[in-house]
Amino acid sequence: MSIREWSKFILLGLIWGSSFLWIKIGVQELGPFTLVTLRVFFATLGLWVVARVHRATPPWRQVLPAFFVLGVLNMALPFVLISWSEQYISSGMAAILNSTVPLFTLLIAPLFLPDDPWTLPKGLGLVVGFLGVVVLMSNQVQGDLTRPKIGQLTMLLAAISYAAAAVYARRKVRGLPPDVQSLGQSLMAILVMFPLAFSLEAPFTLPQQPLTWIAVLWLGLMGSCVATLLYYSLLQSIGPTRTTLVTYIFPLVGVILGALFLHERPDWHLLVGGALIISGVAVVNLWRPAVHTLSKIGEKT
Repeated sequence: MSIREWSKFILLGLIWGSSFLWIKIGVQELGPFTLVTLRVFFATLGLWVVARVHRATPPWRQVLPAFFVLGVLNMALPFVLISWSEQYISSGMAAILNSTVPLFTLLIAPLFLPDDPWTLPKGLGLVVGFLGVVVLMSNQVQGDLTRPKIGQLTMLLAAISYAAAAVYARRKVRGLPPDVQSLGQSLMAILVMFPLAFSLEAPFTLPQQPLTWIAVLWLGLMGSCVATLLYYSLLQSIGPTRTTLVTYIFPLVGVILGALFLHERPDWHLLVGGALIISGVAVVNLWRPAVHTLSKIGEKT
């Protein structure tokens, strides 16, 4: 990846990695459907402003069905599943389970994307990175395994939904500007979420606590608006398998935030797990097979 792509990748990991904390705060006052509806509403407002600045208009007739599928698979469904899960599991556990997205993407992508085949570097990087996630959060995992399994199951379903959305977007809306893709799926997601929130969590209520409003605005404007723009930009340039590797950063971000703001003492889990995560991402994005390298040399000579 280029320096610009690495910058987008890291920024996306930081934004989405911190979102689990804000979701945990949000569900203390709001139901999951209400929280997601407000999140998507503010995301749509932000994306509409970006599209207006760029004078971008989605080609509705051609890609409306694709935008609807992405609105469900990449926003409405996983957002609700994650928010519901975090009522019963810790944000750390949610981040761990969300890190399985690349594994599901690796399984799905080669079936539909000829330009994103399974390779040894990808497989090795995914395994190393996932081991890092397990090591990093193993002390938290031990305490959470005795809780009801339903929250963990819904997190895995959210990860599968994200993986399917990444592959679907690469296949169906590839080539469209990131702001067009982001706005299109966000508009479809808000159309789905509003009736669900008003019917399933009636009466619909707005947050009363200032901290909840901060959580909603962060999740909407940063966690959904800015992050979705970065996500689609990376999806077009480096493909779904590499893009979804950003989920390996989430647990690392959570531990660092805990150390900085909650005075949690970092231990060997942070050092070893962080090193494995970074190594896994580097293997997938930097390692090229020797045959490929030799062929490039041959082309130049």
